[in-house]
Amino acid sequence: MYGPLLASLTGDLDRKAVRVGDPTSSADELTRGELLSAAAVVADAVEGMSVVAVDGSASIETVVAVVGALMAGVPAVPVPSDAGDSERAHIVGDSGAQMWLCAPGTVADPSPQRHEVDVAARSDKRFEEPDESAIGLIVYTSGTTGKPKGVRLSRRALAASIDGLADAWEWTSDDVLVHGLPLFHVHGLVLGVLGALRVGSSLIHTVRPTPAAYAAAGGTLYFGVPTVWSRVCDDEAAARALSSARLLVSGSAPLPVPVFEKLTALTGRSPVERYGMSETVITLSIRANGERRPGWVGLPIDGVQTRIRGEDGQLAPHDGETLGELEVSGPTVFDGYLGNPDATAKVTTEDGWFRTGDVAAVDADGFHRIVGRESVDMIKSGGYRIGAGEIEHVLLSQPGVREAAVVGAPDPDLGQRIVAFVVGELGRAEDLIDAVAAELSVHKRPREVRVVDELPRNAMGKVQKKALLERI
Repeated sequence: MYGPLLASLTGDLDRKAVRVGDPTSSADELTRGELLSAAAVVADAVEGMSVVAVDGSASIETVVAVVGALMAGVPAVPVPSDAGDSERAHIVGDSGAQMWLCAPGTVADPSPQRHEVDVAARSDKRFEEPDESAIGLIVYTSGTTGKPKGVRLSRRALAASIDGLADAWEWTSDDVLVHGLPLFHVHGLVLGVLGALRVGSSLIHTVRPTPAAYAAAGGTLYFGVPTVWSRVCDDEAAARALSSARLLVSGSAPLPVPVFEKLTALTGRSPVERYGMSETVITLSIRANGERRPGWVGLPIDGVQTRIRGEDGQLAPHDGETLGELEVSGPTVFDGYLGNPDATAKVTTEDGWFRTGDVAAVDADGFHRIVGRESVDMIKSGGYRIGAGEIEHVLLSQPGVREAAVVGAPDPDLGQRIVAFVVGELGRAEDLIDAVAAELSVHKRPREVRVVDELPRNAMGKVQKKALLERI
């Protein structure tokens, strides 16, 4: 149904495919033909293997390695470039990777065999396209509830998500995609690399997503996480340079409303928000020609179905207010956790839908608003069920507040008390508490405000709320 995963690479071989490097300095660049030929060398080296691991550094070698593994029909395991020794060893060992693919000179070598990717090497060898049900990538979760689990993504799931977003965003080969996101997550690797290669658009990876690099790239389509867009807004010249872009896409974490509004004002382009996770790839998005609401992530992409289930176990109404756990069904959903059927069963409903663990509201038009993770973003205080996200939005709208994160700390009286961590130049904490009570309701006010220098975040910019709870 979805066709060969990398079919666009076989046409117009002289067209630029990928450039990796800061646009203000030197960079590595490959045409489609050069990428195919270099990847064929890797494919020849890994052909017949069951799994290979790829060093997920932001490099042209990573792109060539992943494409080579996909050409050979061998599942690739992208390993975070910032992983520690134990995490790297766990991922490589748990996946059963038989070879480590990396750039020349890479120090870490946790697998039995090593293949250094030579982007200048060429081969004309061609490989038969695997069945779309074959596993294309095994992406490891962040490990927030134990050791990272291997998420098995089929070639069908990868293609279905990319095709659905290409339709929603009117993404074509005429676009130039720019981003500087990590190449070991779904956002940066699947959308940001495989998406461009499948659609046929040129890709510029800036290595680091700095405002200056984004401004200099001259793209039509930009990917970023909220932290990236916040920093772009702080550099008004860089932000205004993006006014010629067609779409500015934000994901991996909720985009604060003040950042949404400032980015819109500076660029003349309201950002497009989307939602997904490792287990589902990307499933929801604002459409290029559709309504854009701050705090909302839009509609299901083609082929995806969603529903929300309340605390009582019943399906919740789509009224825009009622909250429930988001469940997803469709071709983008993963094929289970590698070697962990118990964990897979826990996130699968009796009728085969995936339980995301995220709390959402859906309105009558099918628009989705993601409130947060059930485990850390739903606070039960004094008998009320409160979403941390709505409190964070109010805090971020207050003068001097640059960042905010709200958690529920154990409390012997309330069950959980609302604690806000904020970054910025602030006056009295009581003023922030009163602002929330006035704009939302009294029971949603923080009982405590802590001013910190920075919030703990992972590589994708998501706030690590469990780390904040540990401080309490």
